[in-house]
Amino acid sequence: MGRSYETESVVLRSMRFSEADRILHLFTLERGRVNAIAKGVRKTSSRFGARLEPLTHASLMLHEGRGELHTVSGADILHSHDATRADGGRVAVGQIAAEAVLKLFVEPEPAPRAFAGLCRFLDLLDRRTVSGDPTLDAAGLGFQLKLLLLSGYLPHLDSCASCGAHGALSGFSAAAGGAVCEGCLGRTAGFRLGAGSLAALEALIERPLEEAELDTRAARDALRVVETTYEHHGGFRLRTLHAS
Repeated sequence: MGRSYETESVVLRSMRFSEADRILHLFTLERGRVNAIAKGVRKTSSRFGARLEPLTHASLMLHEGRGELHTVSGADILHSHDATRADGGRVAVGQIAAEAVLKLFVEPEPAPRAFAGLCRFLDLLDRRTVSGDPTLDAAGLGFQLKLLLLSGYLPHLDSCASCGAHGALSGFSAAAGGAVCEGCLGRTAGFRLGAGSLAALEALIERPLEEAELDTRAARDALRVVETTYEHHGGFRLRTLHAS
């Protein structure tokens, strides 16, 4: 017969289904990734359609039946994040973050630190000014690096990932698993990092996202580190990183 349960959720993605329904990809506090159907939500008479917009943090009542899709039977907004959805730069950064969670946390298993981190990041995004290329936003890149840490994919950055040598690290190789020294750079199909980029990456991981700051070269290096790590170790690319 299934059962109903209530859980905090962030809507990562919403897709049209049939004439009036939507399929939702959710990240929940208690269950991790959950896919659900919101029936009749696209009708103008729907009592909670506006509560299920992407990036919304809500308390949802879900019914777990026999199939893979749970059914949304109730929704109360905790944080709407309307300010983020109303701004092109902010929403682009938010969509990148949501897709990163979607691809890195694919199992229906609780990941409370990642869930809390996503909620804090979306709260920050409501207050943040995003100018220029959203893929290079320092807080967005910092959030993705922190997600890599929580999901077990964070690159090795404090010694050469290829030979283990300490000292000057001049490049990055996803195949080697992280930063590499000059001697290993050419042998590991990596790329050269700008002066200060490695220190900037470490700061993004260690410091609160409110303090995230990058110059243009370091931002481009951070983006490349994130993308190559996704591709080599996760086997995926983020559509939002190429659509922004």
